[in-house]
Amino acid sequence: MEGWTETCRSVVSPWECDVTEHFTIAYYFDRLADAASTMGEGLGLRDVSRRVGRRFDVRFARELRAGASFHIVSGPIALDEGSVRLGHQIVDSADGEVTAWVEESLDIVAAPLPREVRDTIGRRLLRWEGPAVERRPEPITAAGFIPTVRDRVKPMDLDADGTFALAAFVHRFTAANIQALAAIGMTSTYMQAERRGYSTFELALRVTGSPRLGDPVLVETGIVHLGNSSIRFLHRMCDPNDGGEFARLGQFGVQLDLNTRRPAALPEALRSAATRLLVPVV
Repeated sequence: MEGWTETCRSVVSPWECDVTEHFTIAYYFDRLADAASTMGEGLGLRDVSRRVGRRFDVRFARELRAGASFHIVSGPIALDEGSVRLGHQIVDSADGEVTAWVEESLDIVAAPLPREVRDTIGRRLLRWEGPAVERRPEPITAAGFIPTVRDRVKPMDLDADGTFALAAFVHRFTAANIQALAAIGMTSTYMQAERRGYSTFELALRVTGSPRLGDPVLVETGIVHLGNSSIRFLHRMCDPNDGGEFARLGQFGVQLDLNTRRPAALPEALRSAATRLLVPVV
C-alpha cells in the first residue's frame, strides 16, 4: 500500500472477544487510538487532536475472531478549511484483506492548522478507496431514551495524556448495547438458547467532550432504525448532573445466527418490544 503508514500491528486475544464470538468494538478503538496517535504525530496533529471535536466512521467488512493477526495502515485523505480527515485500514495480516475501513475527522474550525502542518498534510494526501460515509438521521430529542450505563471515571479509563480514552467511551457504549438488547428481550438466556448475537457493521462515534477522573457518567440509548434483522441504536454519554453531552455513538447491526454467521430475522416478540424504544429522527 504505497504511501500508507503502518501505525499498529497486533492480534485478537481470546479475552477481547464478545458474546458474538468476535473482536469487541472497544478493542478495535483501543488499537485505533494508537494508530491515530502515531499518524497524528507524523503529521503534526497530536496537539490539535486533543483540543478539537473528533468523529470516527467505521464500516466493518469482515469479522476478526480470536487468534487473528492484523495491522493498521493510516494516512491523510482530505483537507479543507474546516476539517482534516485521516483514513485507517484494518488489515488481516494473514491474507492482506481489509477487514474494516475507518475515517477519522478532526474539526479544526476553532483550532486552525499552522501553515507548515497544512502543507505537510497536503503533500501526503492519499486516495481513499473505502465505502462512502453515509450520514444517518439523528434523533430530534433524547426523550424516550432509556438509561443503559451509569458509573464513574476510573484511573484505568485514562490514556497516556490523562484524558478519557477512546476505548473507555466505547466500552461503555458496548455495555449500553447489551443493556438495550436485554430491554427488548435479546437477553443472555435468549442468545445462548437460540444461538443469536448482535453483530455491528457500522459505527459513527462523535466525541465533543471528556469527563474527568472521578466524574459520574450516564449513557442513554434509543433505537433510531428497525429493520427485518437490523437495529440501529443511538447511545449518548452525558454528565448526569447537567445533561451535557460528552459523546454519542450510532451503532448499526444485525441479529446474527451464530452457527451460520448470517443475519437472522427478528422474532415478533423482540420486534414489538424494540418498536417501543423507537425515537423520532430528522
